[in-house]
Amino acid sequence: MNKIMSGRHHNKLPNNLPQLQNLIKRDPQSYTEEFQQQYRHYQSNVQIFKLQPDKPNKELADLVMFLAQVGHCYLLQLASFPQELTELLLSHHTVLQPDLRMTFCKALILLRNKDLINPTGLLELFFELLRCHDKLLRKTLYMHIVADIKNINSKHKNNKVNTTLQNFMYTMLRDNNPKAAKISLDVMIELYKRNIWNDAKTVNVITTACFSKVTKILVAGMKFFLGKDEDEKRESDSESEEDGPSARDLMVRYSTGKKTSKNKKKMEKAMKVLKKHKKKKKVEVFNFSAIHLIHDPQDFSEKLLKQLEDSKERFEVKIMMMELISRMVGIHELFLFNYYPFVQRFIQPHQREVTKILLCAAQSSHQLVPPEIITPVIMTIANNFVTDRNSGEVMCVGINAIKEVAARCPLAITEELLQDLAQYKMHKDKNVMMSARGLIQLFRNLNPQMLHKRDRGRPTEFSTEAKIQDYGELEAKDYITGAEVLEVEEKKGDQEDDDGWESASSMSDDDEDGEWIDVHHSSDEDTTEMAEKLKSMDPDERKAKAAAVSSSRLLTQEDFKKIRLAQMAKEVNAAPGKGQKRKIVDDDDDNERGEILTLRDIEKLHKKPKSDKESRLATAQAGRSDRKDFVRKRKEKLNPFASTSNKDKKRNKNFMMMRHSQNVRTKNKRSFRDKQIALRDALIKRKKQYK
Repeated sequence: MNKIMSGRHHNKLPNNLPQLQNLIKRDPQSYTEEFQQQYRHYQSNVQIFKLQPDKPNKELADLVMFLAQVGHCYLLQLASFPQELTELLLSHHTVLQPDLRMTFCKALILLRNKDLINPTGLLELFFELLRCHDKLLRKTLYMHIVADIKNINSKHKNNKVNTTLQNFMYTMLRDNNPKAAKISLDVMIELYKRNIWNDAKTVNVITTACFSKVTKILVAGMKFFLGKDEDEKRESDSESEEDGPSARDLMVRYSTGKKTSKNKKKMEKAMKVLKKHKKKKKVEVFNFSAIHLIHDPQDFSEKLLKQLEDSKERFEVKIMMMELISRMVGIHELFLFNYYPFVQRFIQPHQREVTKILLCAAQSSHQLVPPEIITPVIMTIANNFVTDRNSGEVMCVGINAIKEVAARCPLAITEELLQDLAQYKMHKDKNVMMSARGLIQLFRNLNPQMLHKRDRGRPTEFSTEAKIQDYGELEAKDYITGAEVLEVEEKKGDQEDDDGWESASSMSDDDEDGEWIDVHHSSDEDTTEMAEKLKSMDPDERKAKAAAVSSSRLLTQEDFKKIRLAQMAKEVNAAPGKGQKRKIVDDDDDNERGEILTLRDIEKLHKKPKSDKESRLATAQAGRSDRKDFVRKRKEKLNPFASTSNKDKKRNKNFMMMRHSQNVRTKNKRSFRDKQIALRDALIKRKKQYK
């Protein structure tokens, strides 16, 4: 009986492909005949398909997926199957029915996941298929290409496959089909961000996208080099913060109930889970910036400037070009003298996105640019922004921009202009006042002699030595400035070692008497004492000792930290006879002036601006949105067709009909007592109505 049932079941298998597929995966040898039957059926369907490739063919789609699922079980019989599918797609992908085309691609992806296809040929085929007008197909192929290249390079870099694909992508970026070119660019950018293709060749292939005639490709290429916008970062940060409850939420949740041990254990467990969840963050990838990997930044910037001058794109796209050029010039310290007059034309208070243009002017300034090139930019900012006819915010932005430009090219600002701007330190607007004081503080460190005497502040050893070098002047030294501090510290350490036993015995004696010993271990006092010893040295002696220390030993990170502390002491400690010494703050994370500026450096407002009338009205209207909940609701009539009461009729009656009534005529003749009674009754009645 079992044999008969199994025979019946066996005869129905050719019509039930999922069941046959399951049985073949378990025992391929026992079902070879059924497989051969389905394979012949597939070949006959392929011949029919070639006659009408634009017609849907559900049976062929099922057979293709069946063969792809069992492909690893019959390697010899299906050796030519992947090549047949590839040729069908190459020949007919433009006319294929979308579902059938997607099935063919999924079958090839399945075979690739089983390592039955060479990745190079398949990926080149998929890049060709990106030209199809099928959004779902393009998205599927994009995800597979990125995942496949990631898997290829998971254990080690496969340079042979990477080089072949990069060369092919270089041709795809110049493809006539903009959608295929855009997805190819997205693939390269995604692989760079995932630290898979992070070499210079990938970056220089992406640079070609910055000269594309297709706006989407052009914008994508520039966004890659500019990085994420601050708004996008804020959104991502807010999304991450909104992901699940915070520690404060858990504390509030478990502190509102009874203070039992059970609740306490629950809270501790929840805090552990939250801490574990927050540890699961994406691993940071430490790469050099893509801008540093460009082969010829000077030529790239010149071409980009020429494109910007002839561009007819939207203003937002032009701003992105300006930002990229300024970043290239600032980071690589390029010579692009035609760029500054171009930016200068847009420096007007009424100009749209003027803060970004000021940011570009500041970012493109560096010490290798001749001062006469940048001086007109500073004068334009001063004349158009820093005037009393503008608002305080406009003046503040102008002074901040001048400060950032002058910090990178100090020779570009004249002494007369600097002293004029310094007079705004007493301006009535706090933003203007603080910006002017920031500019004064900058030149106290760069060159105090350019400031008026009253603005130079308390002189320090560092400020007396500070000087801005002339253009092209180079101060070559055969020693590290401040290295003499190491020799002074070594001598101090030797003295402490010699006096160690004596000090220890004296401490023990005093300790027996029960007296308190005030032992100072402050690094500030040690640094100040060291600065005093250095100050007593002759400058020539100091240079000789610094040269001796620099040439006799290899300096460690700890040594450089000590040198930096001594240099900070020069900046902080006042000159002899000029007042008390200020506290030295050792901060390893100094806010050094970075190579990339942000809009916060230009738009730095120290006081929140007053809201205008429209914003105040909008805030008031937002607060009144839920007022309807507090309005007394009238009782609805039980019978909507019933007439009104005599009281309502009396209330709505015309006054000319009521003026001769007794109530109206005697209303003004009521006594004070009658009015009190009437008011009391009215208040009681109103109170009852609102209950």
